[in-house]
Amino acid sequence: MMEYKIFKTWIEIDRKAITQNIKTFRKLIGKKPQLMAVVKSNAYGHGLWVFAQEAQKAGIDGFCVDSVAEGITLRQKGITKPILVLGFTLPELFGKAFENKIIISISSMEGLRALARAKKKPNFHLKVDTGMHRHGLYLGQIEVAAKFIRKNKLPLRGVFTHFASAKDSNYPTYTDKQFEIFKKAVAILEKVGFKNLIQHAAATGGTLVNKKYHQDWVRVGAGLYGLWPSKELEVQLGDKLTLKPVLSWHTIVSEVKSIKKGEFIGYDLAYRASRDTAIAVLPVGYWHGFSRALSAGGVVLIKGKRAPVVGRVSMDIVVVDVGEIKCKQGDEVVIIGKQGNEELLAFDVAQKSGTIHYELLTRLNPLIERVVV
Repeated sequence: MMEYKIFKTWIEIDRKAITQNIKTFRKLIGKKPQLMAVVKSNAYGHGLWVFAQEAQKAGIDGFCVDSVAEGITLRQKGITKPILVLGFTLPELFGKAFENKIIISISSMEGLRALARAKKKPNFHLKVDTGMHRHGLYLGQIEVAAKFIRKNKLPLRGVFTHFASAKDSNYPTYTDKQFEIFKKAVAILEKVGFKNLIQHAAATGGTLVNKKYHQDWVRVGAGLYGLWPSKELEVQLGDKLTLKPVLSWHTIVSEVKSIKKGEFIGYDLAYRASRDTAIAVLPVGYWHGFSRALSAGGVVLIKGKRAPVVGRVSMDIVVVDVGEIKCKQGDEVVIIGKQGNEELLAFDVAQKSGTIHYELLTRLNPLIERVVV
């Protein structure tokens, strides 16, 4: 338990869970593939450098980020492993990437031409669009791109793609189609003369569903945080391997007060007490990442029991009904995580918010202290 005189709300990062999840994926992928931790978007809300430092200690092979800025932050925080930027990089930042030994992604002919003009040319991986229809060169563009890269002596080190629906193990057809297109792209690159490129296609879903997708790297994000990409995969594979949630979110009770039957709680008179009860005021709100959608159906854990949200979730305040729970100012509250015999999983909290656990966690305010426990 944290010292409440310091934090009103905090996020705990479980060091043992990180190590366990890394070991789980190591065992799954075997010796050949490199295990790359996807730490973009503040490490899915877990804290970019906080998570990366622990993962590096646990023996991860490298990191995938969204931007050069994230990569530079990791370098400043002592990360020495390879770093690949998955997202678009402004040509103005090619020099920064080069100076910090950060690998970038190029996904268009425009990007290749910009790199050819750059004075400092960072190593890069070429992204192929095999059916996701976001960033990436189409198969029909690969030969022209490969010849351009060779002619301009650009430092191509790898080639990759991204699957659109690999987490849907009941429908592998589209993923297999994408993988076949990717292999054709690789064959074209090899024909032009690029023989030893690092190849990678699988994120967490692809890594879990089929070993043929593993290749030289696997890019695991959700899985290393102890999150299943989909409920279907958890049902199908949960008895074979265990993913342990890394993150839990905590706050405290800042005030307890009595409420009479018929009195209103919160903005817009949206909730009216149906009985005499007690409420606990919590010093968090939608600014912190506690979705306003949880005004209806949201719960937290106090004293190991579920306390329902009553009234509107405010910017910095949530009110919960504690008529059946004896609590006081300073008592710990769990928003995501386990307390006693009860547990609130990110997946379930997200469903009640009308979203997915990826969005829920990445929208946790980055100013909330991440504490390694």
